[in-house]
Amino acid sequence: MATHPTITIEGKAYVLLPREEYERLVTLAKAAEMHPLPEPDAKGNYPTDELATADLARKIIRDRAEAGLTQRKLAELAGISFENLCRIETGKQVPSVRTIQKIDRALKEVTKAASKSTKPTKSKGSSAK
Repeated sequence: MATHPTITIEGKAYVLLPREEYERLVTLAKAAEMHPLPEPDAKGNYPTDELATADLARKIIRDRAEAGLTQRKLAELAGISFENLCRIETGKQVPSVRTIQKIDRALKEVTKAASKSTKPTKSKGSSAK
């Protein structure tokens, strides 16, 4: 886990962190505060469409935050409009299968690129022949 510098102002300790990390944490917190999933009916059945839409929205928000992406950046990478992604994340729009695939592909590319950049590289020494 990375350590961040701290400062003390009037006896209170504050942690300094990069803006991107702050925004990622805010996004995760907002995702955790989302409205609860729909309630089941008297027979215990959940409204399928509403449940699926809310669940998908939560997963997209969580994955986007974990990847460190803003809504604008994910929309750009996925090739969809920012407004479209906002409506999907708030559960106001049910995305098409194609749109879900675009979002999924963009998230996987970012995750793949991040894992490649964190892998240690082997240094190749020169060998004399």
